[in-house]
Amino acid sequence: MKDLRTVFFIAFFGFTSICALQAQELQNEQPAGDALPPHGFMIDQVVAIIGNKIVKQSDIENQFLQIKAQGDEVDKCFILEDMLRRKLMINQAVLDSVEVTDSEVESELTQRLNTFISQAGSVEALEEYFKKSMLEMKEDFRDEIRENMISQKMEQQIAGDLAITPTEVKNFYNKIGKDSMPLVNAQVEIYQIGVYPPYTEKAVFDLKEKMLELRKRVIDGESFTSLAVLYSEDPGATRGGEIGFLSKGELDPEYAKAAFALKERGEVSRIVESQFGYHIIQLIEKKGDKVNTRHILMKPKPDPEAITRASVRLDSIVDLIRKDSITFEKAALYFSEDKSTRFNGGLLVNQQTEEAKFEMDQLDPIDYKALKDLKIGEISAAYESRDDKGKKLFKVAMIKSRTNPHKANLKDDFNMLKSMAMNYKRNTIINEWITEKQKSTYIHLDDSFKNCPFSRKGWIK
Repeated sequence: MKDLRTVFFIAFFGFTSICALQAQELQNEQPAGDALPPHGFMIDQVVAIIGNKIVKQSDIENQFLQIKAQGDEVDKCFILEDMLRRKLMINQAVLDSVEVTDSEVESELTQRLNTFISQAGSVEALEEYFKKSMLEMKEDFRDEIRENMISQKMEQQIAGDLAITPTEVKNFYNKIGKDSMPLVNAQVEIYQIGVYPPYTEKAVFDLKEKMLELRKRVIDGESFTSLAVLYSEDPGATRGGEIGFLSKGELDPEYAKAAFALKERGEVSRIVESQFGYHIIQLIEKKGDKVNTRHILMKPKPDPEAITRASVRLDSIVDLIRKDSITFEKAALYFSEDKSTRFNGGLLVNQQTEEAKFEMDQLDPIDYKALKDLKIGEISAAYESRDDKGKKLFKVAMIKSRTNPHKANLKDDFNMLKSMAMNYKRNTIINEWITEKQKSTYIHLDDSFKNCPFSRKGWIK
């Protein structure tokens, strides 16, 4: 269950960094939290007041115990300082009328609980682990999520629309120093050409017949949730098909159209075709401009002949490239059916970093197996994979370039350094704002915290 605990802590009790560099320095230099009495024998009390917001001893202890459950160590003073920072944000947010809607909170709450359920394996397993019902967990976490979202919104308002120039990136790099730059693991650039095996009309007809039967079973009283677990091809099917509160813009257009057309709780749509496949959708609840639904997703299966034709077609394309009749990039533009890479010459983008470089362990296991032994410029054999919508895709791939492990530098890692510089600039603005607000905001700390080595002195007056 360690993975579940990790996700739980990060999602609900994760710290908002005061500044990446300051936070690391604070963790390295502070003692182990002796400034606070042990949690086991302290009666709960208010230990800090920020404006009209309070921090209780139990708030600190709960977060401390969550971190300890991971086998990690953290100073309680560090926990408190992060709480003070967040309460300062929330106090100002009230004055500036910065709010989040109930539907936004519920959407975030549902999505995060769905993540926990996925990690645990089932709703029952999650309830057993936390010794609470889903309803109790929602009640416990709702206020915490609301505060986190308001704090984040306030930070966005303070920082504003930031931009950063190449000169600023270079100055940041020089200021931090080469020796302090992070180590970048070996990375590769990957180009690919993909084709979809066609589905026969019979495959689509058979699929719809099966889905109509499932829909009838739901109408006749069977559990939609149970049928989703048994039959849905959505990776989140273990959650009973529930996808959480989402707006029209966050959903596939056809799915959104069908979902928002449902009127009553429990109402079931007809078969809906989207870019992901075919759905049966059930309405759970509507709140404002968002809707929570569950669905059963199914996809038609290509027949063996279609798979063979796709593989043969890719072999023919690769043969043209190897004979220098066409470059890989032009072949991707002319022949690839994968829209996410076709128009940039087949270049694959890392969704985690939004850059065109991957560490090998960031690759999908299927891609890793196909590419791990390739040399630069060598093309893989055709293999079966999935696109970003989960559809079956046959493709060939080529490693365009490979870098060795190295310290981050401006030439090879400019985009990564740009992101670091942007975060540094943003944190600098927010830290300056905090320093000023500390001067004009009522702040009181219990005497037991007066020896805390906070990163800024303004918390103790």
